[in-house]
Amino acid sequence: MEVTAPQITIRNAVPDDVELLHALICELAEYEKLRDAVKATVESLHACLFGPRPFAEAIVGSINGEAAGFALFFHNYSTFAGKPGLYLEDLYVRQASRGHGLGKALFRRVGEIAVERSCSRIEWSALDWNESAIRFYTAQGAHEMRQWRIYRLDGPALTFLAGHADQPTTERGAT
Repeated sequence: MEVTAPQITIRNAVPDDVELLHALICELAEYEKLRDAVKATVESLHACLFGPRPFAEAIVGSINGEAAGFALFFHNYSTFAGKPGLYLEDLYVRQASRGHGLGKALFRRVGEIAVERSCSRIEWSALDWNESAIRFYTAQGAHEMRQWRIYRLDGPALTFLAGHADQPTTERGAT
């Protein structure tokens, strides 16, 4: 019996991919036990990826012609390096498609984009309980930045900071 390796393709997302990307984002949120935190809609995703001022980019990965994963990223900037970087917001491969190298191919493509654009680094975060993601990233040569803590200001606290609301209660935002 002859076994053939799956054909993996990676391409830039196009506007027709927005519904697929939204579905994959919702699947990722389910996996991370954060489905209720998803506020993005197909429309808001389309505006942020393909509107007059795109805020992020996405690539789509397929196995044997069937879309099975994505990576979504955007530029950040390092004042110390004096160069842009990429922030990998999400990298996700459908459960049934894992183990074929698609995640590695998506991650590699983000790395190629960073090098093509003279970025100094790629950064991302991983949930502390997601051991498979941590093992994956470590196997790619990544290292944890333990001396840094991620902080977030969102919801009512963000509105307050901008001077558009009263002092919020000590409620924490979702994602």
